[in-house]
Amino acid sequence: MTPHTGNRAGAKPKEEPPTLDRTTFGHRLRTARKRFGWTLAQLAERSGVSITTISRAERGQLALGYENFTALGRALEMDMNAMFAGAGVKPEQFDGPVVTRAGKGVVYKGLAIAYEFLGTTAAGKQMSPIVGTVHARRINGPEDFVRHTGEEFAYVLSGEIDVHFDNGEVVRLARGDSLYFDSRLGHAYVSVSRQLAKIVGMTSGESGHMKSAREAPALKPARKVAAKKAGRGGKK
Repeated sequence: MTPHTGNRAGAKPKEEPPTLDRTTFGHRLRTARKRFGWTLAQLAERSGVSITTISRAERGQLALGYENFTALGRALEMDMNAMFAGAGVKPEQFDGPVVTRAGKGVVYKGLAIAYEFLGTTAAGKQMSPIVGTVHARRINGPEDFVRHTGEEFAYVLSGEIDVHFDNGEVVRLARGDSLYFDSRLGHAYVSVSRQLAKIVGMTSGESGHMKSAREAPALKPARKVAAKKAGRGGKK
């Protein structure tokens, strides 16, 4: 009798998803900075990310959180897809549907979440979809909170998470729950289930509605306006 090996004859071994390691990301970051002819200090000033953080990231010694790599991407005018595309893959403008097969997104392990970036071949897209595995188990301090322009959506595929906001609010989400919020509010994801939670996430740039609301002049309270009108009427 032939011993059972656990694999079907002829079955292909399961392929691991392409991973963007810290060294490769650091090389891309350094190359982009050098293209502008900027020093570390100049990039730090333009991005708001510290010199030490940029230097360590370029040398592959530090994984960046979402806030930092998006800030660096904006400063370097570097498309997120170019930062996280697979090796040898050049993002292009898309004129049709872009398919990412199961397990074929590009994985980057950040500080709190292992991101699997989807649709990385589509340059200039307005949304940044990811499948994320939340590996953070606690909030260590204010530095754990992420803030960036735009809006954010999260849907829990498995496990449970707490989403902490820097105003003190905490929202617990279980499988099938979702959350949509203004991502300028500091936020942090933490797995609270025994198994690390997995989510589908989406971030977008600042919408027209958000920009209009932020830039609109403050309305005067109705009672004050009415009082002024009454005062003018009394002077006639």
